[in-house]
Order: sequence, then structure tokens, then C-alpha cells
Amino acid sequence: MVDPALTPELRARPVRETPSEGFPAVVHPEWGALFPWLVQGTTTSRDGAAAFDLGLFRAESPAGEVVARWERLREWTGAGTLVHARQVHGADLRWHEDEAPGLRIAPSCDLHATTRPGILLTVGLADCVPAFLVDPRRRAVALVHAGWRGTAAGALERAIEELGARAESRPGDLHVHLGPAICGACYEVGPEVFEALGVAPAPEPAPIDLRAVLAERAAARGVRAERVTVSEHCTRCDEGGASFFSHRRGEGGRHVAFLGLRA
Repeated sequence: MVDPALTPELRARPVRETPSEGFPAVVHPEWGALFPWLVQGTTTSRDGAAAFDLGLFRAESPAGEVVARWERLREWTGAGTLVHARQVHGADLRWHEDEAPGLRIAPSCDLHATTRPGILLTVGLADCVPAFLVDPRRRAVALVHAGWRGTAAGALERAIEELGARAESRPGDLHVHLGPAICGACYEVGPEVFEALGVAPAPEPAPIDLRAVLAERAAARGVRAERVTVSEHCTRCDEGGASFFSHRRGEGGRHVAFLGLRA
């Protein structure tokens, strides 16, 4: 069972992502220097005064505009291939090695992984947690879309296991970042969610810090505590300049997290 003290306190090293140059996204402030061969970040909801919605599966999102934004992402990152999928809040993972160029839609899943340079992994978000996993020893990466259902289903653990099975990654070598998401103060849920996550249930709806739960789960699987970082951005209440889409705030758009090895 996860320590109830993790809720709503954050028990991993906080970082605040920095704005990228030339594209509406924020990036890990340390990973660029540590891993120059890595492409990583989270898009924002605004490009200047204009909305920057990347929701591919929403009828309300103009398809032509959305696809043009995805092409901008591909060009800015230098990736040959972008992989995405319709997400179902589960723990299924797709391993990507031989993908045709362009935007590729994989079968429904919430986890992606690769060791192939030039393939950019992406997940769509609007409060859920993007979990970035990097093994610098094996040059292997995985990206997880983790809402409470996916977290309860073991999505993060599945990514760690698959990196070990397919790339021989050791948990102690992994770096994990839990990106912009709804914070513990804003994310109020019912007792059934506490129970599903292995946290002592509250008697009535109460806030829970999903990123703290994920950090504890990473540590339980052998990821070193000093290699787990957590974004200071909240998608619902953040007032620090960057903006993100929030389902809890009544917004329907999607920003995306992206991760890959430079071509």
C-alpha cells in the first residue's frame, strides 16, 4: 500500500520546466545538458495568443489545423516519425522500431517505447500525468500516459518491465520525470480512487497527488530516488506563465508530451 503521507505532499525532487526556443513547449531544465541525444518536452495550450490544440481524436478540433500543428512538432524536433494512439486509460505498451515516416497512429494504448533514433513518442493530455523514462546506458526511452486508472493498472511498472525485457534496462539506471499534470491540491477524487491506487481511502471526496503515487511506485520498482523528478506545473491552477489544457477546468483541447532519441 502506498504511504498515505504521500497525499497530498510531493515526495520527489521538484523541477520547473523551461520554455523551449521557437516552439510552444516546455522542456526538462536538466535533461538537455545531461542527454544531448534526447528530444523531450510537453507542448503548451497557447502559441502566443492562439490556441495550440493537438487533439487528433476530437470532432471539435479542426482536423487540418491540428495536423498542421503536428507537422510543426515533427519539423521542430527533427523526428522522421511521430507515433501516437487513441488512449484508453490502460497499461498496454507498443514498442516502436520500424515505423514509416510521418505521423503514425498505433493501435489503442497508453504507453510507447523505443530504442530507435528518429522516432518521437507522444501522448495526449489534459490533466493526466506524462511519465518520461530514459535509460542513458542503453539509450532506451518510454513514455506513459498515466491517469488514475492507468496508474492503478500498473502502467508505470509495465514501462519499467518492458524496458528491462526489450532493452535490458536496469531500474537503477533509469531517469524518470513526471511532467505537467493536475496537482494534488486540485485533483479531488472519491474513496474508490484512493482504494484503486492502494492509498488509505478517505471517507469522502478528497485531493490526491497522483504524481506522488507514481514517484512511490517508481521507487518501489528500483528507480533511484535522486533520479525521479516532478514538474512544478499544475495544468489546472498554474499561474507561472506556461499554460496547459485542463479537463477539470472545462477545456476540451489536448497538449502532448513527446520523447525520443535524436535522429
